[in-house]
Amino acid sequence: MEKVRSPSSAWGDARLEADFADRRTGAFERAYTRFIPLLVSVAHAVLRDRMEAEDCAHDTFMRVWNDPASYQHGRGDLLAFLTVCIRNRAITIVRSHKRHAEIIAAQPPKDESESFEIPDYLQRSQLSAALRALPPEQRLPLRLSFFEYLTHEEIAQRLDLPLGTVKSRISLALRKLRAALPGDAA
Repeated sequence: MEKVRSPSSAWGDARLEADFADRRTGAFERAYTRFIPLLVSVAHAVLRDRMEAEDCAHDTFMRVWNDPASYQHGRGDLLAFLTVCIRNRAITIVRSHKRHAEIIAAQPPKDESESFEIPDYLQRSQLSAALRALPPEQRLPLRLSFFEYLTHEEIAQRLDLPLGTVKSRISLALRKLRAALPGDAA
């Protein structure tokens, strides 16, 4: 009966696995050179980003090497073990990215008044409320002017409005803000 070759045997010999498990000199370099292209492919299949896959494969390989108890020669093939470790790490990265995106999406939109360095919380809240109370046709040109630093001409082009209309809307918005805010805050 012919012996079935393990995946690691197809890539090399059991000697490499034993050397890797025992942390012998040169074992890291030989295993890394031999397995890293396949391991990057495994990570890339999950992550869909080549650079991130390379980082994942390298970091996981280093983690396994630096933890002598992680791989034991008698428990299985080195390639199979590394493949599972890297796949699991790549899945963890994908889940982390999804959680991060969900957290960002759940955050309320940034309050434009936070762009001002107003140390007084009450004044900052009053400004925020006054900005929200403006009608959108006045708030948008004001926001573009004061928060995105566009000129009146650039705002007119972006909104496809006459220059005079943009200027009068910004002026009206500023008058409404002054009227809505108490003396010190205005």
